[in-house]
Amino acid sequence: MRKNRMALALAMAYPFVISAQSESHAPSQEAGVVTVVSRQPTSLPTQIPATMEGLSAAQIAQSINATDSEDALKYFPSLLVRKRYEGDYNHAILSSRASGTGNSARSAVYADGILLSNYLGNGVGGLSFPPRWGMVTPEEIERVDVMYGPFSAAYPGNSVGAVVEYTTKMPEKFEGSVKMGYTHQPFDLYNTHASYGGWQTSASLGNRSGDWSWFFNVHHTDSQGQPLTFPTRTLSKGTVGAAGTAVTGAVSGLSSANEPWVILGTGTQYHTVQDHLKAKVAYDFSPTVRATYTLGLWQNTAQGRPTSDLRNAAGQAVYSGTVNIDGRSYALNANNSADFALTHEQLTHALHGLSVKSRTQGVFDWEVAASLYNYGQDSKRQTASSNTLPSAETGGAGTLADGAGTGWNNVALRGTWRPQGTKGEHVLDFGLQQDSYKLRYLTSNIAGNWTTDGAGPVASEVGGRTQLQSVHAQDSWRFAPLWRAVIGARAEHWTASQGLTRFSSSSSQTYPERHESYVSPKAALSRQWGEDAFVKYAVGRAVRMPTVAELYGATSTTNSQYINDANLRPEQSLTQELSFEKTLEHHRWRLTAFVEDTQDGIYAQSVVDASAGNKTISRVQNVDRIETRGLEAVYSASRWCLPGLDVSASVTFADSTIKANQGFVTVAGDTLGKHQPNIPKWRATLLANYRWNAQWTSAVAVRYSGQQFRTLNNSDVNGYAYMGVSPFTTVDVRARWQITPKLVAAFGIDNLNNDKYWNFHPYPQRSYTAELKANF
Repeated sequence: MRKNRMALALAMAYPFVISAQSESHAPSQEAGVVTVVSRQPTSLPTQIPATMEGLSAAQIAQSINATDSEDALKYFPSLLVRKRYEGDYNHAILSSRASGTGNSARSAVYADGILLSNYLGNGVGGLSFPPRWGMVTPEEIERVDVMYGPFSAAYPGNSVGAVVEYTTKMPEKFEGSVKMGYTHQPFDLYNTHASYGGWQTSASLGNRSGDWSWFFNVHHTDSQGQPLTFPTRTLSKGTVGAAGTAVTGAVSGLSSANEPWVILGTGTQYHTVQDHLKAKVAYDFSPTVRATYTLGLWQNTAQGRPTSDLRNAAGQAVYSGTVNIDGRSYALNANNSADFALTHEQLTHALHGLSVKSRTQGVFDWEVAASLYNYGQDSKRQTASSNTLPSAETGGAGTLADGAGTGWNNVALRGTWRPQGTKGEHVLDFGLQQDSYKLRYLTSNIAGNWTTDGAGPVASEVGGRTQLQSVHAQDSWRFAPLWRAVIGARAEHWTASQGLTRFSSSSSQTYPERHESYVSPKAALSRQWGEDAFVKYAVGRAVRMPTVAELYGATSTTNSQYINDANLRPEQSLTQELSFEKTLEHHRWRLTAFVEDTQDGIYAQSVVDASAGNKTISRVQNVDRIETRGLEAVYSASRWCLPGLDVSASVTFADSTIKANQGFVTVAGDTLGKHQPNIPKWRATLLANYRWNAQWTSAVAVRYSGQQFRTLNNSDVNGYAYMGVSPFTTVDVRARWQITPKLVAAFGIDNLNNDKYWNFHPYPQRSYTAELKANF
């Protein structure tokens, strides 16, 4: 009986594990400490004291309209990915309990132990640094696990928010699939009344033969996103009079600061075409030692196109000059800023991973792992402010930004020691790690044809390197039958070097090399409370080092400027959580109180300078102290009220406040007592799955996020506007039809209630999805 109750408790700790394939790789839990046993490469240590949640491939397929890998995280407690359209490659940043959607460097995303988080920078100020989600497709995912908080010594300080680990498929027998998907989004905002969407096709093939295993996946996306940016003018900046060309078509409204303004049109509407290739090969040297090599290739061609809503007396679109709107004149493309810029991007990135790992479950296990991420091609062409439509479509002046050669590499040696004679009382995880990052970005002027010409005179160049060397050890100790303690520490040495910033061939600045060393202790104590419950306390320190772009990445383009700070202090956080978890028959609930105190938080604050033609200016700075207090409640049940009905729900409250800050936005002290940007006080999820019969399943999901702010001084009080951040409630539905044992179709609607919500840019409105997949 006790064995059955414990098995139920472990299953309910990961309630969405519903396929035998996934169960073999699913973590288990005892007295609040998660144990990971997997032949697959993974970043997860064998013993994890943090709160964890997980989903299997079967649950993703049944519940989520997943067009990108980040969609698998959509209904996890306290998580949000700022995905704006299908294939969003430059703004899809992960938010967690006390980390907002502007802080990509405060979470860690891995796939099969390979780092996908981009720690060359943070957020989207200047350049963009979201995780490389495109290196994993939904069809590859076997399961995804999330670890909350910096409580494992195996991870750097970037884990302060959350760690996401994707485990991808490696078949045990011959299998394959082909899939086609379609997305359709009618979009209605300001003067835009159109439909957008995209097509996806993918194919997978894999097998195991003797000691060899292999898996191959190709994926193609052709996506049209909704307009994302909008050129505007505040009424107070207009000159009263009759000067300029009289135009119609501007839309009146209020800015995020509740200032009257007019919207002139759209600035960025992306058409992105992406191709993905993933190849994995594994060889078993013995039943307990496996080597795995992974190759990932990702290619993206993207065009950003604007539209002017302004019309002159002849009904022609107006893109330049001085215009007159309702008796006020405004200059378009003023101060070297383009209101209607065109962009064209070409990106080809490559990923390599190699792991040799033992899994004896005896006295000693080990792993050697290395990975490399390289920007083979990373170019962005953009029109100059003087080069306006319609002639700009075919040529004229512009810029070329080239990031080829940028990338990072990671090397790790890991071990697990289970001392003989301790009867499992001690399990020690330890390791050495080196993470190296190189940023190189050269922006050049083009005088002739911006669409085809090579680089001309230097407009700006940024570059530099960082390196983090670390050693960690963590002991999971069952010192009594019902008690478990986890004690660990992580020692890190950080180096920043070769920093360079220049804005012409004759003007450049180099920066001295920097060295910092820190030790981050971790501890957890848990007690099993009967057969079906436990209570756990965890505490951990995390030191998040500045990224290369934050230190050296000063950039200035037609529409944006980023101001770096080579003297940024590392961000230091002390995080605590207290959890109680109980599992009853078919039910599981968890209540977690969490606290985070952050010293020298690193923030890149963006403002739009109306005097500079609406140029977005971002400046990175330290915020002296941010304090977060919160509560997270999670509930899940199988066969809830009805056979075949599974339910999961979560509610999170977070009060995240700036307690001390020498910096300011407008006047000294204007950020004190304000909410940390992009952290809502309340957020919630609800997901219900129903199995009607062997052929049909359906799902209904609700997501809620309360009021939040984007600015440090919380001046953006109107969330329902361009550059605002609004509350939202969305309802998603999905139906899945198993037509034959080998053929399945799915239909879904995201944002069924058509909530028009914002996070600087507009999120997608009601979107329809359809999928057809054949397995063989």
